[in-house]
Amino acid sequence: MESLKGKTLFITGASRGIGLAIAKRAAKDGANVVIAAKSKEPHPKLEGTIFTAAAEIEAAGGQALPVVVDVRDEDAIAAAVDAAVERFGGIDILVNNASAIQLTPTLQTDMKRYDLMHQVNTRGTFLCSKLCLPHLLKADNPHVLNLSPPLNMEERWFAPHVAYTMAKFGMSMCVLGMAGEFRSKGVAFNALWPRTAIATAAVANLLGGDKMVQASRKPEIMADAAHWVLTQPSREVTGNFFIDDEVLAKMGITDLDHYAVDPTQKLVPDFFI
Repeated sequence: MESLKGKTLFITGASRGIGLAIAKRAAKDGANVVIAAKSKEPHPKLEGTIFTAAAEIEAAGGQALPVVVDVRDEDAIAAAVDAAVERFGGIDILVNNASAIQLTPTLQTDMKRYDLMHQVNTRGTFLCSKLCLPHLLKADNPHVLNLSPPLNMEERWFAPHVAYTMAKFGMSMCVLGMAGEFRSKGVAFNALWPRTAIATAAVANLLGGDKMVQASRKPEIMADAAHWVLTQPSREVTGNFFIDDEVLAKMGITDLDHYAVDPTQKLVPDFFI
């Protein structure tokens, strides 16, 4: 399968950034996209809402269903899943993209922020997977893709920001465990992570501002890599921790300059690789 035409994707945090890029790439094939995100009203520091995302997805050739969802809220996710099934007849793909980040050491991490990261990243991923699975189990070639890192259990990835690393690795543990749990049922669970920083709102607002953005790649590199993963046979490609440029190499794409925000800048490597 090389196209996502007619497939229904449930994407958390799809109002901007990597989630929106994945949605728009799927829309080019004629996919249906459920935009499950919190951004109903414009934010002064964050571009896009679920409604502007829906307009972009439909302009790209897909159908969109914007739904206000906080992935910490079980009832809200359940309602969004029901709305997706009512509108599109089922769910073929779940992309667990929503994430919270704070790169602080232990003594500088307040518990409210700790709880947010674990509720959004680890718990949100588990919960969305759980609620989408009854429909994924009925789908043809079902996939779950978590935007989370390889499970590199090395001190250097934990020591600077143990709370954040635990929360992101929790998403990856969902891949490891659920891939095994649902392999015989044909539901694929994979992770995808970038080699370099990606130009998102988090990078612009929390991780270094415009200078960091200029040394990043565009979200489209993750979207193209995700598209490849999501079009693979779910019974054959599962339990993997993919890196974006390695996926593109499988596609025969090795010149990645067009993904750089500024090709003259040296790219900043991402965490966990």
